[in-house]
Amino acid sequence: MASETQGATDAWSQARSWLDTLDGSLFGLCVASIAVAFGAGLLQVSFGAYSMTILQAWQAVFDPKVWFSVQAWQSFFLGAELPELPKRTLIVWNIRMPRVIVAVLTGMCLAVSGAIFQAVTRNELASPFVLGVSSGAGLTVLLTLVLFSSLAPFLPLFAAVGGSIAFLLVYMIAWKGGTSPVRLVLAGVIVNMVFTSLQRGLFFFADDLGVVQSALAWITGSLTGVGWEEFRIAIIPTMAATLLALAGARQLNLLLLGEETARSLGMSVERVRFLLSGVAILAASTAISVAGIIGFFGLVVPHIVRLIVGSDYRRLLIGCVFVGPALMVVADVGARLALNPAQVPVGVVTGVVGGPYFLYLMRRQEQMGEI
Repeated sequence: MASETQGATDAWSQARSWLDTLDGSLFGLCVASIAVAFGAGLLQVSFGAYSMTILQAWQAVFDPKVWFSVQAWQSFFLGAELPELPKRTLIVWNIRMPRVIVAVLTGMCLAVSGAIFQAVTRNELASPFVLGVSSGAGLTVLLTLVLFSSLAPFLPLFAAVGGSIAFLLVYMIAWKGGTSPVRLVLAGVIVNMVFTSLQRGLFFFADDLGVVQSALAWITGSLTGVGWEEFRIAIIPTMAATLLALAGARQLNLLLLGEETARSLGMSVERVRFLLSGVAILAASTAISVAGIIGFFGLVVPHIVRLIVGSDYRRLLIGCVFVGPALMVVADVGARLALNPAQVPVGVVTGVVGGPYFLYLMRRQEQMGEI
């Protein structure tokens, strides 16, 4: 009886701890992010080869023939046959809507992954792209697409393996009785260059020109042509990584205090660090498996959220879960409409914005540490 009472007390304490994080700034950020994502998504589904007004797109998005059709949802989630739908509704839900939803999942994964890496390494310059995780995951995904295309449903798994190998290599190169922010970044640059070169070398093994063109678009990070299949690939690992990240928010806060402090509070630092790194790798690999290599997004979003809600990871991760999807949908809309009718890969947009921001962060730090 006493143990049950203690368990209930602990659960209530954890619930209150999470409720305490929901202040006005975080709530406002989440609401604003939902509004931005919804508005940008509506704009996204309104443009294409088949033109329609925003009102017509709105009507198609909220068509009762989709919302109240079990067969339609079975088609989206399980790959069943799509029911008969009006033309506009079919175009919006079967072609344009998946792009928005996959953008939401991709933005969520990359934002959460970047936030975790910044805490695990105690380095605000860290992100899946900078630490070489993206290129490692990208190599295994590209290898699968070019040589073993029949294994495409297992892309998140292969991407996670590649990302894990890359992250371990970065840590091994950077380790010298410990690590430092500078050594991690430099090691990430080295691993990124090696894996990127291997990616390009794989093109010589591709016989199909269409595969090569798809792989090139994928390397630059693109949401063009994604559909419900990519959604089905990404949804489960995205939800798993997000929930695990939120569950580990307290441990991430302790890691930010430093190893000695964390150990004095009873944490097994290396074990927790690698478990949380595994969550970050899963999140990044999931995004890469469906959208390609989108650079710097995981670096920028946590900084934006941190400026608004602070450094408490219970608040920061919730903010990333909402802001990441909103900014990814906005970036994809910009990529699609900037040079209309030509479409720019979304990775180009995030690289143009994120690259200078990365340099700004490096310049802002007064002390980078020794190599």
